[in-house]
Amino acid sequence: MADLKAKLQADLATAIKSRETTRLAALRMALSAITTEEVAGDVARELSDAEVERVLTREVKKRKEAAEAFAGAGRTEQAQAERDESAILAEYLPKQLADDELETLVAAAVAEVTEQLGAAPTQRQMGQVMKAANAKIAGRAEGGRVAAAVKARIQS
Repeated sequence: MADLKAKLQADLATAIKSRETTRLAALRMALSAITTEEVAGDVARELSDAEVERVLTREVKKRKEAAEAFAGAGRTEQAQAERDESAILAEYLPKQLADDELETLVAAAVAEVTEQLGAAPTQRQMGQVMKAANAKIAGRAEGGRVAAAVKARIQS
């Protein structure tokens, strides 16, 4: 079993014993999403830690989007509950990159693609740069932040 999934299950048991309702709800939903991912497809399989991180990242994003929707509808209590769950799940993800660290990794990706192409990448090669950047960043920054940094670097 993946270490991260085992940690989530252990923390779920602790949350049940200590009656932490928000943590309990967040961990149950995360483990449910992981289980759904494991049984999706033709053959059931166990997820690796990297795959569990991707599922958790997706769940955090869902919570943030739900919080924005609730806040936009004037339902502040539900929005806060979604933000709290998002924060709990984010504890299990790698630390997010600071802007300067992100810029450094994007610059390295642009240099790598420039070397491959023999010329500076343009907007048309943004996909290649994104692929190289995402390989270096490995889930430590949201896709929107990475895309914005790549776009800014290519246009400058």
